[in-house]
Amino acid sequence: MSIPKTMQAIVKTREGRGAELREVPVPEPGPGDVLVQVTATSICGSDLHIWQWNSWAQKRIHLPQIMGHELAGRVVEVGRDVRHIQPGAFVSAETHLACGVCYQCRTGRPEICKNLRILGVDTTGVFAEYAVFPATNAILNDERIPPEYASLQEPLGNAIDTVLSEDVSGKSILITGLGPVGLLAVAVAKACGAGLIIASEPNPFRRELALWLGATHVVDPRAENLVEVVNRLTGGNGVEVLAEMSGNPKALADGLRCVTPGGRASVLGLYDGEVMLDLNDLIVLRAVRLYGVTGRKMFSTWYKAQELLANRRLELAPIVTHRFPFERYQEAFELMSDGNCGKILLFPPGH
Repeated sequence: MSIPKTMQAIVKTREGRGAELREVPVPEPGPGDVLVQVTATSICGSDLHIWQWNSWAQKRIHLPQIMGHELAGRVVEVGRDVRHIQPGAFVSAETHLACGVCYQCRTGRPEICKNLRILGVDTTGVFAEYAVFPATNAILNDERIPPEYASLQEPLGNAIDTVLSEDVSGKSILITGLGPVGLLAVAVAKACGAGLIIASEPNPFRRELALWLGATHVVDPRAENLVEVVNRLTGGNGVEVLAEMSGNPKALADGLRCVTPGGRASVLGLYDGEVMLDLNDLIVLRAVRLYGVTGRKMFSTWYKAQELLANRRLELAPIVTHRFPFERYQEAFELMSDGNCGKILLFPPGH
């Protein structure tokens, strides 16, 4: 195919809220890169932070920069050193860009690389008609997975590693925070055989979505006492698993109070600052196992995501609540800011 010289891209051009839809040059792949024609993208919470220009974004982002990191598309060109992927391949991107030489990388944990960079955060992103990233980070997708769902595998991996830090089959689980990844966590817990699935979220739209996805009970923590509700639903025992997705310190503390002694807590949510917890009563004296989850495992989690999606064990249709073309990107980000949505997809021209 003929590759154009320029393309449309959503670019963070200046400090402050917002971004711009611009005509920019199509990137050229380096020796170890792939050039991908983007078919579908999805908005992540970190994209929203960049759009809003919060304190994290101000410290991390170098302007101007194309936003986005969740995608699916077709390889149209490969660098001269790339052998394992050919043009035409249907791919997504593992967004952890690991150095390959630090202690973490060489002991099998590249997702927590000491020199880690993130696609679309520390490098040019994928909210564009074409995107470049290292061929080693290209994930070959199962052709049975629709592109819009293939673009969700990156955040789906976050939910998978949070819920499945240990087995959940037949176990009770509390999921605090029903942003898009929290909603994915509900779907993963259901698909992997969890028993009682309790979800806590202030937003009524997202509580309703959680019920569609298989939550047994939903709780509004502003109107109900979460600990009392969980104790009532579990006969006073508490849940065996906590998946904390909200980044809210009170949700973390209350969630830990809901965990049965000897249970497990997996924390994906990111907090604005230091969090004060009574570690003696909440963790140590109750023998609660605590996992910190960052992103997803490279690359084993992708195989789990593909199996769930390709074999229709996981249904993402209820989570994808809105689809927008690139030219309506501002509407998409404002909707994400309001929170009355699940996952939002953005499509480049022609898709």
